[in-house]
Amino acid sequence: MAEIAIVGGGPSGAMCGEQLARAGNNVTIFDEHLAWEKPCGGGLTHKAVQCFPFLLDNPYPKKLVSEIDIISSEEHHASLEMTHPIVIYSRTVLNGMLLDRAQAAGCTVQRSHVFNVDTAGSKPRFCVDGEWRTTDFLVLAAGARNQLVPETRALQRNELEMTQGYFVPQTADAITIKFLPHFEGYIWSFPRCDHLSVGICGSMETHTSPELRTHLKTFVEKHKIPTEGAKFYSHVLPSPQEHTLSKRTILGKNWALIGDAAAWVDPLTGEGLFYAIRSGELLGKALAEGCPEKYPAWIRASFSAELEFASRIVRRFYRGSVLGTAITTRMVQLMRRSPVFRQLVGDLFSGSQDYTSLKRRLWGHLGISVSEFISTVLNLETPMAVPAARAETGAD
Repeated sequence: MAEIAIVGGGPSGAMCGEQLARAGNNVTIFDEHLAWEKPCGGGLTHKAVQCFPFLLDNPYPKKLVSEIDIISSEEHHASLEMTHPIVIYSRTVLNGMLLDRAQAAGCTVQRSHVFNVDTAGSKPRFCVDGEWRTTDFLVLAAGARNQLVPETRALQRNELEMTQGYFVPQTADAITIKFLPHFEGYIWSFPRCDHLSVGICGSMETHTSPELRTHLKTFVEKHKIPTEGAKFYSHVLPSPQEHTLSKRTILGKNWALIGDAAAWVDPLTGEGLFYAIRSGELLGKALAEGCPEKYPAWIRASFSAELEFASRIVRRFYRGSVLGTAITTRMVQLMRRSPVFRQLVGDLFSGSQDYTSLKRRLWGHLGISVSEFISTVLNLETPMAVPAARAETGAD
């Protein structure tokens, strides 16, 4: 039985702890907040529910949403009806549920702040409440700005995004996504059981905190969302570049990174909950088998290639143009005109369509004008190369 310390009690840390405790290890989770809120939609997509059915089948309060209203930077509107709904939690509720599961599996959960770690010796040490302790393995799940492990580098400004948001005491039935001109990010409104999570995310490299606050203020005023008395939150999340995902060290001889600390977030959509929970599960299983070296390969096979793809197209998606009009605006226009394209975007949002099989679906089922648009966004082969690509992929 190994002694394992997990720094961070969010979704990744709680899931990792549950896996390790069920395998008979002595696991302690350290977190200064435990279940807490932050500006985040709190949505779990179809792939998350498929992988972890308990995220849907439980008594905890949640909201299932099937409709998304998308607004372009030029105020074009389109609505999506998703085949698979998004399951939306308050982050306090979701984190609390995952910590409850970890404790039920045998984890000890301690509300404490880990100030420092030392991984130079044969066993890692960590300083909590002014006392240095030793453990067999150290799991870092302490978020995007974690700088505790000296053997890996902290994320830089161009690998981070700022989020700001309000929790508004009113309800709605649809998610709203609003794009902005020349802006790498978007505004969201996610309905939860008893409030709206309304916020904005944007690259820290290209946008300032006051700029985000101004855009969000304009949005809530235009949509008559009352923010007086609403609680305001701000947080920093990963927005990884391709090299972040392919080259950053996530595993050492006696430590590993999971969740936001490992930068497992889709830089295009900002989705991070599934990757946090999944990375915690995979590391937990690798450690339980006594083979931590399997962790990076399992992550690669599960999702990191998808995130690398998103990192290659994110700037083009938000800042690119087609025939003089922003790509996000063209996307909304095509959604209004093409039911097939609208369904495809709905499947992307719900998580039932991945990036790696997107090209085959596009060329197999969409007309040339839509394929031309997508080729521009994704930097795929030009439409002239479509017949050859169809032959290579076996697409209809």
